[in-house]
Amino acid sequence: MHYSIIVQRRAQKRLSRFPTYIQDRIEMGLRGLSEDPRPSGSSKLRGKEGWRIRVGDYPAIYEIDDESREVLVLDIAHRKDIYR
Repeated sequence: MHYSIIVQRRAQKRLSRFPTYIQDRIEMGLRGLSEDPRPSGSSKLRGKEGWRIRVGDYPAIYEIDDESREVLVLDIAHRKDIYR
């Protein structure tokens, strides 16, 4: 069963500021979440709701709704900026 990927506006804006080759890598990583929203290498966030998948130096923070089979991407940024 596939999950639908929904990228929030904030994450879309941040993603659009990255160079094209980084955007492509991140988008490929996000597409993989439709098959398996909890792939190896992903981790549950501590202290707040959500999961993290990292593509190079760029983590994506997302939430999983198993009932409606959706993955909501909340934010994407460089690792030095993502948790601020």
